[in-house]
Amino acid sequence: METLFIADDEASIRNGLKCIIDWEELGFSLCGEASNGKDALSQILALKPGLVLLDVKMPGMHGTEVIRLAREGGFQGKCIILSGYSDFKYAQEAIRSGVRFYLTKPIDEDELIQTVSQIQKELSEEQQRSSHFAQYKNKAKNVVLQELLHSAPEAPFSEDDRRIFRLTADVYQVVVCEDFHAPSSAAPYTFAEMLKVTNRNNIIFDHLNIDGRDVVLLKGVHALNKLEGFLERLEQGDAQEGSPMDSMFLAYGRPVHAVEDLHLSYADASALLARRFFCLPRQHTAGYDTLPHTNRSPSPESNIPTPFIWNADTVADYAGRLTDYIGAYNRRMTVDTLQEIELGLMSVSNGINEIRLLLIDLYLQIKENLTRNYPSAGFSFRNNSEAIEYIHSRSYLYEILHFLSEQFETAMNAMGNSSKDTILADVLFYIDHNFHRNLKLEAIAPLFGYNSAYLGKIFTKSVGESFNSYVDHRRIEHSKKLLAENRLKVYEIAKQAGYKNVDYFHKKFRKYTGMSPAEFRKGQGLDTESESYPPP
Repeated sequence: METLFIADDEASIRNGLKCIIDWEELGFSLCGEASNGKDALSQILALKPGLVLLDVKMPGMHGTEVIRLAREGGFQGKCIILSGYSDFKYAQEAIRSGVRFYLTKPIDEDELIQTVSQIQKELSEEQQRSSHFAQYKNKAKNVVLQELLHSAPEAPFSEDDRRIFRLTADVYQVVVCEDFHAPSSAAPYTFAEMLKVTNRNNIIFDHLNIDGRDVVLLKGVHALNKLEGFLERLEQGDAQEGSPMDSMFLAYGRPVHAVEDLHLSYADASALLARRFFCLPRQHTAGYDTLPHTNRSPSPESNIPTPFIWNADTVADYAGRLTDYIGAYNRRMTVDTLQEIELGLMSVSNGINEIRLLLIDLYLQIKENLTRNYPSAGFSFRNNSEAIEYIHSRSYLYEILHFLSEQFETAMNAMGNSSKDTILADVLFYIDHNFHRNLKLEAIAPLFGYNSAYLGKIFTKSVGESFNSYVDHRRIEHSKKLLAENRLKVYEIAKQAGYKNVDYFHKKFRKYTGMSPAEFRKGQGLDTESESYPPP
């Protein structure tokens, strides 16, 4: 229903206009009235009625001035000018200002009904055209946004284009939301709804549906800060089981500062969704900063081949190694090797299905090797069809590796146990492979089920030296090998051996060898380097 405003200095005329016809039947409801020009103008601008009945001659301001100033203030409704025969010159002035409807007093009921009916028809048609225009505009905007998210535009966006499509922010970021419990389907709660921000005219974000996914284009620093706060709540465990937050998985791309780069942020988010296979248990988010550089070289401390290649030859190698570890009851190396596989797979370019197939091949080869090498062990492996179906049906890599770990533990239990498999041997193995890190007895002891004081005592008694002394010996022995290779500078060797401070490394090296690193190199018949410290 449209709104009606009546302005006339005579109360009897205003009351008469209210009652002369059935306004509701014609589609109007009274929203206000005024007895002078200034009051009429302020209320028209505030209420923005669909129709104004306006007397030409009113105290304070003529009706012609009211309508002129109202138009300048943005009023777009219809207006019927009311005047006596002697005031027609004022009516003519109002008509020149764009007023098309003019009635003389006293008001004829039939003439008023006919005029109001015509106005209602025009208002209805204008509303319909405006609605269609808004629909076409939104449809065009969605098409343009989808094109921008999929690829860079052929030509830079002009300022007019940015203003039309409300892309005037300084920074943008794309977030894609899926159902946490069923990857690749739309989320039951949209992330846009959960942002809880006022988004009038899509200033803060745009919400799209692309291929059944909820896609949110964040616009501006405020929107990106809202995302950061939301991610913090998710990562801090606010996603209680069964809650709306628990039902969603978010992938967010890099922030970009140009409309032409929106596709980069969307490409990040899409790549992250394709990599949900590598997510950890209860992981609800994946960010652009976790995307790997495919087949990048690992750090020098890593045991992963460079580059990590996942093919039939790699699987055969890992199958042989794991068979040996299981046969030797070496749980530590079995676990480390599975972790090595997990870390390596995160950097390969293989498709997820190919990774699954090769993991199935890994399991079947190990099963065959163990069954052949230990025919009397009585293994209780899953039959091949069950194992294949299980691995194929898993959504996450960690589920498959957990299954393999359980199967290998079952195999070791079936073969018996080893008296050599002691906690202390595991501790020494851990130190020998992690001395380059900042090792503390207080941090290591809980990993093996001991408090630090007790582990320190049995360590010293069994090894013949303290934990810290043993770590220093391993570091110095490693640094001696690196010094003999004569490839690295002393400060680089200190860092690789686990010493952040090169002066402290010099002190420790002299303590255990009786000489400096440079003197050691000289004793090996090698040219000593001049730079023992990093450049300033």
